Amino acid sequence: MEHVQLFLRGADLDSRTAAQLAGASCVVGVLTVLARMVSNRRAAKEKIQRARSRRDESLQRAEQAVLQYKESHPLAESALILTLSLSELTKKLQEGSLNPEDVFYSYMEKVQYPTWHCSLYCVSLVCSFLTLLFFSVFISQHKNYDSSCGLIIKLDQPEDKDSVIVEVLKRQGAIPFVKTNLPQGLLNYDCGNPIYGQTVNPCNLQKTPGGSSGGEGALIGGGGSLLGIGTDIGGSVRIPSAFCGICGFKATSGRLSSRGVRAALPGQKSVCSSSGPMARDVDSLALCMQALLCDHMFSLDPTIPPIPFNAQIYQSTSPLRIGYLENDGYTGSSPSMARGVREVKALLEQAGHTLVPYSPLKTSDVFPELVVKGILGDGTTTLLQNLEGGPLDPCLKAQVLPYYLPKWLKKTISFLLKPLAPRIASVCSAICGVGSVADQWKHQSAVEDYIHETIAEWRRCNIDVLMCPALGPAFNFLYCGKLSCASSPMILYNLLNFPAGVVPVSTVTAEDEEKLKHYKGNYQDYWDKVFKQAVSGGEGLPVAVQCVALPWQDELCLRFMKEVEQLVRQNRK
Repeated sequence: MEHVQLFLRGADLDSRTAAQLAGASCVVGVLTVLARMVSNRRAAKEKIQRARSRRDESLQRAEQAVLQYKESHPLAESALILTLSLSELTKKLQEGSLNPEDVFYSYMEKVQYPTWHCSLYCVSLVCSFLTLLFFSVFISQHKNYDSSCGLIIKLDQPEDKDSVIVEVLKRQGAIPFVKTNLPQGLLNYDCGNPIYGQTVNPCNLQKTPGGSSGGEGALIGGGGSLLGIGTDIGGSVRIPSAFCGICGFKATSGRLSSRGVRAALPGQKSVCSSSGPMARDVDSLALCMQALLCDHMFSLDPTIPPIPFNAQIYQSTSPLRIGYLENDGYTGSSPSMARGVREVKALLEQAGHTLVPYSPLKTSDVFPELVVKGILGDGTTTLLQNLEGGPLDPCLKAQVLPYYLPKWLKKTISFLLKPLAPRIASVCSAICGVGSVADQWKHQSAVEDYIHETIAEWRRCNIDVLMCPALGPAFNFLYCGKLSCASSPMILYNLLNFPAGVVPVSTVTAEDEEKLKHYKGNYQDYWDKVFKQAVSGGEGLPVAVQCVALPWQDELCLRFMKEVEQLVRQNRK
């Protein structure tokens, strides 16, 4: 046994296999586990190779198709096409001044293998070889293609039908032309997995694009698509949009259909996931929402309330009472993001809006007790089961490895850390889950109470909408997994089920970087020190603000985002 133990210390094992080996009572047991491990790794390697081959073949087919089209259509105005917004492009297509095939192949050329894709690694598959508008898809079910969620165990399982969102957009003339990359298992705001590798940020190749809709953010931010559909359970649409300098919108959960959309944790209801569009400008987000909120979607999914898009609210110009904050009290904002809020506040006041200071309620308790316990209510069991069958991606390891610890050890670590690092201690305890069904009911009741308390606070402040910092700027690699807590400015609005979106408003300056050197954070703990490291070296990266409204006021949220976008653009002239 001694020789076997020495061998095991040198082996590259995942935590689950190591636990099985530790529990093996004899050499035969150890050898049995090792044999299973070797077999599983071989099977995983073969699955990964098949998936990569499908991607490479699809990209090569796209390259050939583009070359053939360019030879037969040498006058296609690709450079002009790529500068048009979605609204401009749609108008030209409808009036017939642009050929849909020219548009399609211009964008297909942008993402074709091997030049552009290899620098960003954002495309996981080319789906189709036309169009009112066209889009890239994140994890929505798409017929005949895998929706793997970056998980090896979900490879080689092509979908037999489209998701409702994909079906509705296709009916209106849209074309899903690529699928994009995401983090392993989705519950991470980086963008790497063992199947397709690490996606990088188009604004700075040494930075992450964010996640989980990171491939989508990189593709649109890099000019490879006009519109994308992502899902958001903790900022997964808004974080990559902020990191990559584009606009992203998380609708009220239940406003858009989730049928056929792969969920990270099916059945988890405490922290709401919702789909939403990502694009270069707010009008494109609104156009997408207007296209989706139609009778066809309401018919395909009768659980969605039949509320069409209210263009009158979106186009309104009446003055707003706007709550604002620079710091949520849990994760301290970086200097650049706080500056972004201050600058936009000044522009909004100059435009005649009323700005009201606002503070989120009880964030130090809400994040561990309601958010973490809600998402990981089963004590991380489902997530760890999803990760079986292959290696952990580097971007996920720091986040996930504590999940494998036995519950008694997590509780012990939490107890020991409490006087030294109370924030870390509370999260360490929260990842143990809620415990029993009765505790789950109490937890969901506490979430409902918090939602109503927050709405009451909005009423007390008499605010229409809220402006707050987005997470950012874009992180250095391998830091997202170390800082799950940093998603608090974004995930709070999933817990509340408030519609929220981000708008780019500035870029990181040398002065921001100088101020970052003196960053202390709210707790001056280990996580605050790591956050400072994560966002360092960000000069020139996008700075975004987040816009929030009350549930079902999606059009008002988009209208507010549009106001911010217009004021920032006018100020730059």
